[in-house]
Amino acid sequence: MGHMLNNTIQDVLIRRARMQGKNACWVPGTDHASIATEAKVVAMLKEKGIEKKDLSREEFLGYAYEWKDKYGGIILKQLEKLGASCDWDRTRFTMEESLSEAVIDTFIHLYKKGWIYRGVRMVNWDPKGKTAVSDEEVIRKEVNQKLYYIKYAISGEAGTYLTIATTRPETIMADAAICVNPNDERYVHLKGKTVFIPLLNREIPVIQDEYVTMDFGTGCLKVTPAHDLNDYELGIKHKLPVIDILSDDGTLNEKAQILVGEDRFAARKKIAILLEEAGHLEKVEDNKSQLGYSERTDAVIEPKLSMQWFCKMDEMAKPALDYVLDGDVKLIPEKFTNTYKHWMENVKDWNISRQLWWGHRIPAWYNNSGEFVVAKTVDSAIKLFGLKGIHVTAQEIHQDPDVLDTWFSSWLWPISVFDGIGKDANKAELDYYYPTNDLVTGPDILFFWVARMIMAGYEFEGKMPFKNVYFTGLIRDKQRRKMSKTLRPYT
Repeated sequence: MGHMLNNTIQDVLIRRARMQGKNACWVPGTDHASIATEAKVVAMLKEKGIEKKDLSREEFLGYAYEWKDKYGGIILKQLEKLGASCDWDRTRFTMEESLSEAVIDTFIHLYKKGWIYRGVRMVNWDPKGKTAVSDEEVIRKEVNQKLYYIKYAISGEAGTYLTIATTRPETIMADAAICVNPNDERYVHLKGKTVFIPLLNREIPVIQDEYVTMDFGTGCLKVTPAHDLNDYELGIKHKLPVIDILSDDGTLNEKAQILVGEDRFAARKKIAILLEEAGHLEKVEDNKSQLGYSERTDAVIEPKLSMQWFCKMDEMAKPALDYVLDGDVKLIPEKFTNTYKHWMENVKDWNISRQLWWGHRIPAWYNNSGEFVVAKTVDSAIKLFGLKGIHVTAQEIHQDPDVLDTWFSSWLWPISVFDGIGKDANKAELDYYYPTNDLVTGPDILFFWVARMIMAGYEFEGKMPFKNVYFTGLIRDKQRRKMSKTLRPYT
C-alpha cells in the first residue's frame, strides 16, 4: 500500500513532465537492505537446519544472493503491475559492480579527508541481528517494566545497607560504583565508603556526582559503564573500570560469574529470585519507561562498547542545512523544515560499520599486529603497508570482516545511478540529469536518506541532488505500527 501511494505520485509527476515535452527520467532500483536481508537469510537457513556460524562467508553470500534473486525483485514487479512508467532499462541495484565501486571509492575519499575514523564508542547493539545500528534505527517505545529495589551492604557497618532502584538487576554484576548526589543530605556520610555487590560480594566505591537525580528511586544510582551511555560518561569522569557482562547475542558471559549463558531477560527474572532468597531485594514496583528497539529486528537495543567505523558529519551537515534554509531544496509540507533543522544542528557522527556479511565490505586491511591501511585491493594494501615501512604478503593481511551501513550506498543514489563516481564516471549523463527535480518519499527516512543525499550531493557534486522533497503520509496497521516488509515472514 505504501509503494502504491508513493509510486502513484511519482508516476503522476513523471507523466506530466513528459506531456510537457520534457526528457524526463525515472530510474527504478532497489537497495540491498543489509540488516533486514541478513536476518531473513539466517531465518531461512535455520528452517533448513543450517547455522550461519557453520558456513564460510562465501557460502553464506551464495544463499543471500539466492534469497535476493527470489524475493528482492518483488517491489519492482509490484511497480510493473501498477503500470509505473519507469525507465526499466535503467534499473539499478546497490550491490551491482559499478555502484559497489562507487561506495568503496567514497569510503576511501572520506577516509583520506579525515572524515572517516575507527574507534571504540558506546553504540546501539542489536543482539538479534548481532550488529551495531545507528541512533536513527532505534525506535523508542514506552513499556511497562519493574523497578527493583536492591540492598547493597555498606562495608564496615554491620547490618546497614544502601538501597538502589533499577530496572536492570541482571547488570549488577557489571557495577563499578554507586553514585549519589553530593547535595543529598541522606548520603553525605557515605563519602569515601564502599559497598558490596549482592550475590558477588565484590566491593565497589560510593562516588558523588550532581548527575544523579535525588528524587528518582532512592537517589542512589548503580553505575554500570559497559551497559549505559550515561554510566559510561560517568565512568570516564571518575576513572571507573568497564566490565562488559553481555555477549553479542544478549546472553550473560563469564564476567557475570553467575547465570552465565542465560539470556538477559531470563537472567533478570532469575536474579530477582536469587536476590530475594538472599535477603537483598527490598521491594518491586511497576514502572513505565522508554526502551529502544531495533527498527529492523524489533530486538531491545543494548548499549554496548564496541570498536566501530564512524563518519564525521558536522562539516557535511552545514551546507546541507543551508540548502534547505535558503530554499534551494524545498521540503513539502514545510513543517518538516524545523525537524530537519533540529537534527542537522545536533547531528552526531554516523556509525557506518555493521557486523554482517551481506553488504559492501569495508576496504580496510590489517596485519597480525592490528595495524591497518585503507585500500581498494589487497595489492594496494600491500603497497600502503610498504610506505609505512611494514613489509607484508597477501597471506599476512586480512580484510575487515564488517560491511557498511546500507544507507552509505543509498546516500549516493542520485549520483551513482548515473555512474557519476569513480574513474569511469559518466559525467556527461550525470551533468544532464543532475540535479534532479523531485523526490517523493516518507518522512520516516528524512534523516536516513534525504539529509544524507543532500550532504553527498554537496560533497561530490558541489550542489544539491534535487529541488523538491514531497513527503507522503505513512501507511500504518491497527496497532499504529508503520507497515513494513520486515513485519511479514520472508515467504
